[in-house]
Amino acid sequence: MKRLLSSLVVLALALAGTMALAQTPDLGGRTIIVGSDTTYPPFETVDQNGDIVGFDVDVVNAICERVNCVAKFQTTAWDGIFAALANGEFDMIASGISITPERAKVVEFTEPYHEVNQAVAVRTEDSNLTLADFTVTDSKLILGAQNGTTNADLAQELVGRDRVRIYDDFNAAILALINGDVDGVMIDDSSADAFVQQYAGQIAAPIRNVESGDKLGFAVQQGNELVDALNAGIEMIKADGTLAELGAKW
Repeated sequence: MKRLLSSLVVLALALAGTMALAQTPDLGGRTIIVGSDTTYPPFETVDQNGDIVGFDVDVVNAICERVNCVAKFQTTAWDGIFAALANGEFDMIASGISITPERAKVVEFTEPYHEVNQAVAVRTEDSNLTLADFTVTDSKLILGAQNGTTNADLAQELVGRDRVRIYDDFNAAILALINGDVDGVMIDDSSADAFVQQYAGQIAAPIRNVESGDKLGFAVQQGNELVDALNAGIEMIKADGTLAELGAKW
């Protein structure tokens, strides 16, 4: 009886392993074109060698290792990135995208793979500024943000449209801050840290946790079955610790 039970246990484990393998999506080595606004470190940026690098790049590549695909990143402007996806210019978007109900009406999101808070970057000499300094009724301080982002939406909610300056990308917003055209930039905390490092000594990000819980996801066209493979890959890299390692890296 013991031998029989042992044999049954081994058989059950083998069948479970076979079923798990069978359920793992296999994209057959397919090339996935990934649209991305590559001006948003640490999620995606272009390095000194002209290569697209960043947290999102590593995450998508790790997913492709699990579901058998090859990711090819393509730089595109944030303004119009969703329309470009709808037109079939790429297969998915990986660009530090906050999942929102409005966006979910035009794209299909994966499960969240990261969560960010929002921050305000300021010039180093203004590091003593608080959020209240921006939001108090008689404040004249100006916030900058990138067009079409949840950061810009929040900035307008906090200080009103008249005291928000909108830029095509966060590089332009940060340069406007350095040049004194705005007094702060509303930005995700991870990206704030990246820009603080890039412009060391010129900017700081003392205002944190302005709004917590922005969940990031990858986007595909609505009804595209690619989302199932991406979700499976996200679960695998969460389970084996790869996603946490990449978060620590970037």
